[in-house]
Amino acid sequence: MSDDVLMDPAPYYRAHVFVCTNEREPGHPRGCCREKGGDELRDYMKKKATGLGLGKAVRINNAGCLDRCELGPVLVVYPEGVWYAVTSKADIDEVLQTHLVEGKRVERLMLQPTDKLPADIVARRVAAE
Repeated sequence: MSDDVLMDPAPYYRAHVFVCTNEREPGHPRGCCREKGGDELRDYMKKKATGLGLGKAVRINNAGCLDRCELGPVLVVYPEGVWYAVTSKADIDEVLQTHLVEGKRVERLMLQPTDKLPADIVARRVAAE
């Protein structure tokens, strides 16, 4: 048996983004990211990322339920594990430019582990002002 430590291989992508596109039955109390525009935002993000030249380094994928539908549409960026609530193309543009191009965070869109309801996000944003 060798004493060598097995090293992980280099990542295939610099970043991997999962955009929730989960669909629940109409009227579900938690809602779903698909009915809130998750598909359209994912498609927009993929095209925009390619246009920014991120296509080889960053992978944008759809995801099934990420279990945060009340806050959606949501996406998560790995390897950092940073979660965002995005509701518009402008939000997507900001995540792409700030997080994936510049390596910074979009604090106003970030979700915290304690966020469970949209009111949690609003309360945190108001407290920060």
